[in-house]
Amino acid sequence: MQCLNQTKMPENVFKPFEGNTFNFRCHKDIPCFNKCCAKLRLILTPYDILRMKKYLGLSSDEFLERYTETVIEDHSRFPMVNLKMNSEKDETCPFVTKQGCSIYEDRPGACRLYPIGRASTMTYGGKNAREKFFIVSEEHCLGFQEKKSWTLDEWLNHEGVSEYNAMNDQWLEIITSPKDLGAKDATKKFQMFFMASYNLDKFREFIFKSRFFDLFEVNEDLKEKLANDDVDLMKFSFEWMKFSLFGQKTMKMKSHAVTS
Repeated sequence: MQCLNQTKMPENVFKPFEGNTFNFRCHKDIPCFNKCCAKLRLILTPYDILRMKKYLGLSSDEFLERYTETVIEDHSRFPMVNLKMNSEKDETCPFVTKQGCSIYEDRPGACRLYPIGRASTMTYGGKNAREKFFIVSEEHCLGFQEKKSWTLDEWLNHEGVSEYNAMNDQWLEIITSPKDLGAKDATKKFQMFFMASYNLDKFREFIFKSRFFDLFEVNEDLKEKLANDDVDLMKFSFEWMKFSLFGQKTMKMKSHAVTS
């Protein structure tokens, strides 16, 4: 699921680990600096968007309009959001500069992993994702010739990947769920998925300006967190999607709502 892909990337770019370590170092003085930040087909996760829009000081609508494009892949039943490349010939990332990434501290999870790729799946009902890591060995990249050596764990810790994986795997459980969406209200379910996944501002408006809290049991402490904390709101949106898309018992309706 989580993988940094470029268009027309040769299949032999993805290589298995050999041994327990790999050599890599990226820095401004290396000739290929920033070449990996162009012509990307980079899928953004809800947590990626949360971090990026907050760093940029943008609303969800502004961020989605300015920096993303929505795509529906053959292998996915849900709409995905890609980072939109600049329209000039080189199709560079909108956040790359000559000095490097302008949003480095809040860059997407796939960028943090690079030059490592992660393929992950979530077993239905399981608590942890099954994952497989590999080397993304692009021909232009000279970072592999550097003498800095890493174990996989050292790299993941150094790049702050664990937090992203923990957040993203909760969403992965939803998009890889084998449960049937059902034919009824399919369009509304796709709209709900898009809002709850990518547009937290709209989702917050949905739960606070509708009859949501009249229908569902949500304690006051959590309600306050949902009003003020985007991470708590995002986690809540995952539980809501399981309920609204698949009918899982992740939300408790108030007794009068059940009997009415």
